[in-house]
Amino acid sequence: MRFLVDECLHESLVGVAHAAGFAATHVNHLGLSGQPDSGKLELHPGLIVLVPNVVPALQRALFGAALQHLAGREPVNRAIEVTLEGRSVQCVEYDLPRTEGSS
Repeated sequence: MRFLVDECLHESLVGVAHAAGFAATHVNHLGLSGQPDSGKLELHPGLIVLVPNVVPALQRALFGAALQHLAGREPVNRAIEVTLEGRSVQCVEYDLPRTEGSS
């Protein structure tokens, strides 16, 4: 499983993924900063959304919780929304909406 970390998140999340045994890169490392995220795909590789805007240390903790939640499963056409409620991390998984033209 490979992760592409968006520019709105800290680059240190790449290290979190690597430490957990996953390939990862940050959009800044690919020269993709400022590029649109749009794309219509029938098969989406999956999405992890860190809901609160938090400092890098908390981003790393939330991302680590999402990786544990996945337990090695590929999140194809799925999204994992990670929230911080008090001192508790919650991972909610749901299907991504189908794009126009997909069956």
